[in-house]
Amino acid sequence: MDADDLDYRARTLTGCIPPRLVARLLELGHEREVEFQAGRGEWFCALEWARLLGHRGRHGQALEVLAPYVATTWWPAARARAELLEGWGRAEEAIALSRPYTEAGDRLALVFFARLLARHGRSGEAFMLLRTGIQDGVLAQCLVEVAETAGMDEEAAALLEGRMEAAVPACNDPDCDNLRMEPSNAVGLLATIRERQGRIEEAITLLHTRKTTSRNGRDQLADLLARHDRVTELRVYAASEYHGHAVQRLAEVLEERGDVEGAIAAYRIFGARPSGMRQVAVSLSELLVRHGRSDEAIEVLRAHTEHDAEDWLVHTLCTLYADHGRSREGLAHLDAIKARCDGKEYWDLFQMRLPLMADCGLLDEAIEETRAHPEGDTLYAAWALSDMLAKAGRTEEADAVLAQHPEVNSSRRAERLIDLGRIQDAVRLLQQPISKPTTPAWDGTYLTEPPF
Repeated sequence: MDADDLDYRARTLTGCIPPRLVARLLELGHEREVEFQAGRGEWFCALEWARLLGHRGRHGQALEVLAPYVATTWWPAARARAELLEGWGRAEEAIALSRPYTEAGDRLALVFFARLLARHGRSGEAFMLLRTGIQDGVLAQCLVEVAETAGMDEEAAALLEGRMEAAVPACNDPDCDNLRMEPSNAVGLLATIRERQGRIEEAITLLHTRKTTSRNGRDQLADLLARHDRVTELRVYAASEYHGHAVQRLAEVLEERGDVEGAIAAYRIFGARPSGMRQVAVSLSELLVRHGRSDEAIEVLRAHTEHDAEDWLVHTLCTLYADHGRSREGLAHLDAIKARCDGKEYWDLFQMRLPLMADCGLLDEAIEETRAHPEGDTLYAAWALSDMLAKAGRTEEADAVLAQHPEVNSSRRAERLIDLGRIQDAVRLLQQPISKPTTPAWDGTYLTEPPF
């Protein structure tokens, strides 16, 4: 067993039994197969088998399952063992196990180790370990987390202010006012500290200086204003924020207060801006559905996709049609979009027909239309076709479709084989030898043809 090989297989989910299929094997009662493969280098089998043994109180056996993997010095294996130990109330053993990885400079191990220390009353020690990596956004965020329990908010703030003062121009263009700041999330982290210190005005002022206002679909300033019941300021901010995340937070606040009409109006006002409805159509439709107004939700998306048939919006609309017993109307809407495109329907839109047709009792027709589609012989069409055949109880045919693309369909085909009870065939398919790609040295020229 080799750490690099384990890491490659776990990251790429190639040459191994992936987590989804390990769960499937256990669900179908194939515990002995999972136990056997855990002893043959299958990491995800070992991880789930160790957890299962731990839940059954067989702690020693659980640790033995992970021992060969931990012996390779691969951090994910050590982390899994440390998590088990901590869960069993053996935190000091978890700390002792994790410390060498931190000392070796593993960034992810350092974050885990610091949080582990903080959970067990050693936040000050965690803070001192993290402070030297303040320029790294992930480490800086962890430092701000542990600073609170360590009572070291001012020390963390001083470190962040130092990094902000050290920011330099991002480029040589004199007209560019962007700064390269390390960590890039320094402003938001400092605002977090000021907010929990009760210095709300400072936090708000800081957040108004950001260049990037949203992360992962949330806006920190909008969330702060909502937490402190500053709804008037939130309305003003929502009117100027482009992405729609601030108006979403405003609508959430109004809905929580029972003002559903106000929440709907907030979305509609924002949606009246150029491209505004594109940003909030899904959130508005979800709000309407939550309050039993599915017809209005469908109308919002239907009206918008008549002019802007982006696949993700059409997909949401089709899901709503299906969820509310109106699949035939969904098919009619797709027909209208197709007609506007001179009868052409690319796969991204065509595939949305398939669950609607199945809901209408047209599963066999959906299968035939998929086969006849211009892209019906592609890999991605094979996935959909196989799923429909399996849904129709034609599992052998579903497997045969995937067998036509053996180079990339191992996981999906293995699932079909498992469902057919052919466990050993599935395992052999997943464990086929892999060839790791090599990245040639860059020769200074840029690619002009895909893959770029």
